[in-house]
Amino acid sequence: MCNKRAAALARKNSCIKQSYKRTNTLKKMEKKIAVILGDGIGPEVTQQSIKVLNAIASRFGHAFEYSYGIMGADAIDKTGNPLPDETIETCLNSDAILFGAIGHPKYDNDPTAKVRPEQGLLKLRKALQLYANIRPVTTYRALQHLSPLKAKQLEGVDFIVFRELTGGIYFGKKELSSDQQTAVDECTYTSAEIERVTRLAFKYALGRKKKLTLVDKANVLETSRLWRKVVQQIAADYPEVAVDYMFVDNAAMQIILNPAQFDVVLTENMFGDIISDEASVLSGSLGLLPSASVGNTVALFEPIHGSYPQAAGKDIANPLGSILSAAMLLDHFQLNDEAEAVRIAVDWTLANGFVSKDIDAVNNYSTTAIGDLIADHIERHANAERRTNASLNRSTII
Repeated sequence: MCNKRAAALARKNSCIKQSYKRTNTLKKMEKKIAVILGDGIGPEVTQQSIKVLNAIASRFGHAFEYSYGIMGADAIDKTGNPLPDETIETCLNSDAILFGAIGHPKYDNDPTAKVRPEQGLLKLRKALQLYANIRPVTTYRALQHLSPLKAKQLEGVDFIVFRELTGGIYFGKKELSSDQQTAVDECTYTSAEIERVTRLAFKYALGRKKKLTLVDKANVLETSRLWRKVVQQIAADYPEVAVDYMFVDNAAMQIILNPAQFDVVLTENMFGDIISDEASVLSGSLGLLPSASVGNTVALFEPIHGSYPQAAGKDIANPLGSILSAAMLLDHFQLNDEAEAVRIAVDWTLANGFVSKDIDAVNNYSTTAIGDLIADHIERHANAERRTNASLNRSTII
């Protein structure tokens, strides 16, 4: 039963596979990974992902080379620039990017700040042409009690949100009147911007349940009407995929009422930002969910949570979102067996109660300890088999 559960979990979470066939991972692979630790808890959780990637390299005979760059509040403090050119260069010279988190209260609480950490991330997405953000949403039976939904509503929940990442209101013209009484945020989309993320979403739908839902506000917004037109045109090229259309307000409600109805959810930038964060609560903790940003150059992998500055430096943050993002990175390299090994280890920690403070306020383990447990599980389980004990800080847990 455990092995069946592990295999099912691996199939559910494999979102960045370039092929849906399993690949031969016996050949040693050498890859360059750019690391941006970021702000707040970013460094702590990302260090656990690196620990896990090193365990994968050790077990499967690969070699990962890490190069570090700075971005966000950390970069502003050091250089005055939220994204130095050197960081962009480091990313472009790598095979993938592992990113922590971004943001700091001294900027978040100052609406007059001209330079902000988030500008670095937006600039990086543009510079690397990362036009699609992919967020898998899954649930864990062991954590269903933490979700605001009843257990029966969580059965079979397994969907992916495809969010367009470089267009829309976040990148539109912004204006504030001279008397500071009127503000404008312009939302603009082109057919080409819509088409490239739409085709990617359809390709993923072909490898899943062959169902795609476009989330928009076509009854009000002209940009949404353009989205519908382009999606309807492209749908003709994918007759095997069933397509439905849902207004964003209804979609927000349906994610709570019946989340199992969704498979691949496609939407624009701001709507995707909102509904993917809403969907994250289904798992029981924001700290559990990974994401990938892909496009025309190197891909970026990061947990969906923020920088959580209140927990920074305390070794209490949940590293699983970052570690599962590293699993998506491995899928991107077509190292699917390796990614499965990571997910099996994560599932094992959750099933056995080796969880962080956000999941269990009383009986919990540190960020570092959870990273150690997962890395240890990977290194010792040569055949991805589950066992009943694990080492933790020189002790044995039975």
